[in-house]
Amino acid sequence: MKSFEIPEMYRSPLITAVKQKRKEEDKLKKDFSPTLLDFGTLRIHLARHFGFCYGVENAIEIAFRTIAENPDKRIFLLSEMIHNPQVNADLQSYGITFMQDTYGKQLIPFESLTADDIVVIPAFGTTLEIEEKLRKIGIQIEKYNTTCPFVEKVWNRSEQIARKDYTIVIHGKPRHEETRATFSHASFYAASIVVKDMNQAIELGKYISGDIRDLQKIGVVNQTTMLASDTQAIADHLKQVMIATYQPAPDQISARFADTRDTLCYATNDNQSAVYGMLETKADLAIVVGGYNSSNTSHLVELCEEKLPTYFIRDESKLLSKEEIEHFDFHHKLEKNTKHYLPEKTPVDILITSGASCPDAIVERVIKRLKSFFEG
Repeated sequence: MKSFEIPEMYRSPLITAVKQKRKEEDKLKKDFSPTLLDFGTLRIHLARHFGFCYGVENAIEIAFRTIAENPDKRIFLLSEMIHNPQVNADLQSYGITFMQDTYGKQLIPFESLTADDIVVIPAFGTTLEIEEKLRKIGIQIEKYNTTCPFVEKVWNRSEQIARKDYTIVIHGKPRHEETRATFSHASFYAASIVVKDMNQAIELGKYISGDIRDLQKIGVVNQTTMLASDTQAIADHLKQVMIATYQPAPDQISARFADTRDTLCYATNDNQSAVYGMLETKADLAIVVGGYNSSNTSHLVELCEEKLPTYFIRDESKLLSKEEIEHFDFHHKLEKNTKHYLPEKTPVDILITSGASCPDAIVERVIKRLKSFFEG
């Protein structure tokens, strides 16, 4: 797989060494057990896969190269490039201006742009409508497009089945940038609908049973950061509804329900599988590191919460002391303060993972901060 040039400030000698050793020992990526960092009174169990994925590293490389090559031009990002506060703050410190917030609210009007400006499309991609606006202004978007290749794979697969008259069902969060972009691309070619979860998929199934024209042939694709198991469960449910409704012969099921399993993102699968593997280790608590508006990170938190106390933190500064932690409750969208989060025992076993947009350097700083609580 291609390697990218990303700033050293995001890299970690410790994490790089750990990942390289695991890669050499497990070339086929079949071992999802965590890596043990044994500090005596503290034992850290690092997930097998975590941190920057291919799409994120690709986006960071393009963004920083754009800055370096265009010192005299105005550079804009359509919105946050990835969902990590440090990376986005770093880009702003180099003079990049965000045109929209995460939810699409306009911060800088398109009318203020000129053909001499540069607009970087974030890793989530953007809608066809926004692409057309930028082209009409005369802005070249292809050179500065950081859309993740695995997001584009979803768009391409959607187009393929849409051209065969399938309606596209998108499993995603309706307000997420990637889902909005995927809906725009898919709906250009065919009727499309977004379902957020299984409850909405079940409701959609009732309309399928009603023999609505646009639901006689369907295919399910997803926002690439959703839980892979949830997407598969939704696809399986809708497939069974189609079979029950239309009763196709076994070799004719694909005429009603398109197989789209090939759109699931490898990094999402790897990171989620690594969490499942990590959770087989007995531990006292889990810490998940990443941006609070990061979809893929919140799903890792969700998996950990099912098994043990879990704390979602942005960086090491949230580890206030050995007795106190500030962490994010993504269910209620607020930060909480918890005391006595570390047990009064030794050794303390902590599971650690991070989202696909979290720099390894932050994870290393979290480990060092935890280690400092057990020294002396």
